[in-house]
Amino acid sequence: MRETAGGILLLLGTVFILLSAIGIFRMPDLYTRMSATTKASTLGIGLVLAGTALYWFDIAIAARAISIIVFLFLTAPVAAHIIGRAAYYDGVPLWKHTKIDELAEEIDRKGKDIEE
Repeated sequence: MRETAGGILLLLGTVFILLSAIGIFRMPDLYTRMSATTKASTLGIGLVLAGTALYWFDIAIAARAISIIVFLFLTAPVAAHIIGRAAYYDGVPLWKHTKIDELAEEIDRKGKDIEE
């Protein structure tokens, strides 16, 4: 039973990692690619590690897997946010169908505050 549950988690994790890889090619701009990749790959890797810990059923492996999952869940969104902001400030264009650009409004507001 434990091996079956571990295998299901491994399979689900690989499906999310595959979706993440597909998202890199299918999304239209850097920002949506980063969003899809960060979310899907973080969940996929978490499921793979949880499945591995469940399959081997060893406290040392489980502790390492949980540590890695916590580290990834804490660092991946922050890293994607910082990379996205840096790309925006560097002038990487948004997708042509983007409707809302909240960062541009914030930058304009801060620029007016500095000039005054």
